[in-house]
Amino acid sequence: MGAAGSRGEWRKAVDLVQTEVLRAFRFTLDPTRAQQEDLLRHAGAARWAFNHALGMKIAAHQQWRDQVQALVDSGVEESEARKRVRVPVPMKPVIQKHLNQIKGDPEKRPWPEGSIGPARPCPWWKEVSTYAFQSAFIDADQAWKNWQDSLAGRRAGRKVGYPRFKKKGRARDSFRLHHTVPQPTIRLDGYRRLTLPRLGTIRIHDSGKRLARLITRGQAVVQSVTVSRSANRWYAAVLVKVHQDLPRATRAQRANGTVGVDLGVRTLAALSRPVTLPGTPETLIVPNPRHLAADTRRLTHAQRALSRTTKGSARRRKAAQRVATLHHRVAERRATYLHTLTKQLTTRYATVAIEDLNVRGMSASARGTVEQPGRKVPQKAGLNRSILDMAPAEIRRQLGYKTRWNGSRLAMCDRYFPSSKTCSACGWQNPRLTLTDRTFICEPCGLTIDRDLNAARNIAAHADAAPPHSPVAPGTEETRNARRAAARPATLQGGRQAVKKREDTGRQPPVPPQRSDPLTLHPPQRQETAKGP
Repeated sequence: MGAAGSRGEWRKAVDLVQTEVLRAFRFTLDPTRAQQEDLLRHAGAARWAFNHALGMKIAAHQQWRDQVQALVDSGVEESEARKRVRVPVPMKPVIQKHLNQIKGDPEKRPWPEGSIGPARPCPWWKEVSTYAFQSAFIDADQAWKNWQDSLAGRRAGRKVGYPRFKKKGRARDSFRLHHTVPQPTIRLDGYRRLTLPRLGTIRIHDSGKRLARLITRGQAVVQSVTVSRSANRWYAAVLVKVHQDLPRATRAQRANGTVGVDLGVRTLAALSRPVTLPGTPETLIVPNPRHLAADTRRLTHAQRALSRTTKGSARRRKAAQRVATLHHRVAERRATYLHTLTKQLTTRYATVAIEDLNVRGMSASARGTVEQPGRKVPQKAGLNRSILDMAPAEIRRQLGYKTRWNGSRLAMCDRYFPSSKTCSACGWQNPRLTLTDRTFICEPCGLTIDRDLNAARNIAAHADAAPPHSPVAPGTEETRNARRAAARPATLQGGRQAVKKREDTGRQPPVPPQRSDPLTLHPPQRQETAKGP
């Protein structure tokens, strides 16, 4: 027994890697009419709190700008003026303390005249959970930090603009609630009900059995919940800290080896090895369902009906609800299809190889400038719409975490590797291959194969695999974001990115960070490129 037990423990130590990860369990809520009003009230409170915190930050930033401009007007060098002026930007503790001082008690008489701050800025604060305010303050701090880090070159990925206020009717209705972990107020009441602080118990469409069993066994601890509205449906994403065993690749996965995935618009994906989707046999070509194109006719009619309504009318609200419902249905169908595909790839093969696509450059507009207008702008706009409909960045994101969960690895092929122009059999390159050539014909060896299948085989052969259970896939440099975009992408005049070729034989030179000067390059109302205090 002792030998068998030790052998089992050794096998578990070899095959499994236990770690602590954060996972979100998404449930569809079924609130009553009164609960819907409470959810909207919390979402409005979170939006108000975010705007309140952002307004205090912008006021401090404008004060810093005015003081710097005053010193510059008096003859001081601008660089020296920037060093002299120090105006602290209020963060969450200061903002929360200030709000507690000015919000007052709605059950008491109004404040006397001359009091600091507006009288009762949010008289409904007692009806809303305090965590809706606090989480909004945290989000405002994060938005401000993202902008400053992006401006200073400390944040990787695409450039982050100046934080903007959330407008009712345009910003998504959502809020986040926290609780004390030793005394949880966010919990499941059975398998079909979710209890939230200040909101009570709300029925859920889905079954919470999986999450409830994890919590009962002590393998999961609820951290927070984010409630959001999409069209006419409410969703709750419960963030849980889970003690999870990350498995190694199974024997079947190791036997199947590596699969190369070539993403495209004509077909969603071409694979070097077959995969089985629900309701279809094994195939090397994954068709592109084109979810947005399938509902284009309905969306066109709904949007035209919306444009003929009067702002603020009940008829306009119904028309907007119709448009939102159609967009929500497209998004849900796309997500379901992509989750099905990525799960099949990560559970069937030991290594999944994909291209490092520059989605932002591929979907850039071709409108050009006033001096040099673009050509075939409507055709390029339709192509951009099709590229975004297939969601290549979402596929990359899902493969990133599902490979860790299923014991497989994610491999990345270099962005400038000519996968479509290279023969997968002998390595000969055809520089004259165009996008209209759908069949690759190799002159030296005589290979005749579909262009996308040839690219998928090259991706599988030339991709660099990540180490087991690595959080990111390796590349020539550090992985920066979901699309692995550069920290400072090349931009054209007007803030638009230059279109990069999908395949190139040479490597592009790095672009140095560029910084704009808010006091000399832009008028006061253009603050999105201003340097913070």
